[in-house]
Amino acid sequence: MTAPAAGPEADAPGEPVSRGATVRRVAGVLIRPETAAAAPPGVDPDAFLAAVAEDTYEVVAGLELVQPVILHTGLEALAHRIAWPGTPVIGLPAGGPVLARAFAALRPYGDDAVVVAGDAPDLPPLLVGKLLRELGRAPVAICPAEDGTAVAVAARLPLPAWAAAELDRGDLDGADDGVDDGVDIVRRLRAAAPGRRMVATGPGWHRLRRPADIHRLDPGLEGWEATRALLSAATGPR
Repeated sequence: MTAPAAGPEADAPGEPVSRGATVRRVAGVLIRPETAAAAPPGVDPDAFLAAVAEDTYEVVAGLELVQPVILHTGLEALAHRIAWPGTPVIGLPAGGPVLARAFAALRPYGDDAVVVAGDAPDLPPLLVGKLLRELGRAPVAICPAEDGTAVAVAARLPLPAWAAAELDRGDLDGADDGVDDGVDIVRRLRAAAPGRRMVATGPGWHRLRRPADIHRLDPGLEGWEATRALLSAATGPR
């Protein structure tokens, strides 16, 4: 399945449904080929991509009262392979900020949505739940990463036009690594928002975007079995 291209919505973006009504919540895991580049030496990039995507998806699939969805850019076979029965798999169209495309794809499935970067295999489910709860007081909520990008972004649907952003823009380490340097996503969206207190933040976490990032993984946390097994086979127990 391929999502329609993101476009203007008839209803007012970011307006909350009545909190007395049942709010439908949906969580999309965004898996992309770029994650393979974060494989450490000695680990097959395709196997790394598959393991990280599977573990991140399972974080979302285990949430209660939330519809899981797999979003992807050119990874149809992998997405179907890791999906549990009943999970929609949606290929995103090309063009435009990835958040706009991702939230447009999730629109039919819920009133509140969260897009989770598919390179956070040890993300605690509690942090995703916190973001969705933040939508009770703000139209957008962000789980920031240390490099200025976002681990996850939640929003009331449809996504406000001012919140359309590139998930990975905002690298703050100054490295000449091909990643756009710029202001972190929280400050960018707060500057773009038409009013105060429209962008909430939850606790931050980390992503696996470069080979060195595997050292951020927390061996004490449950979960991330596929990534843990792959890395243990290549580099020793974790």
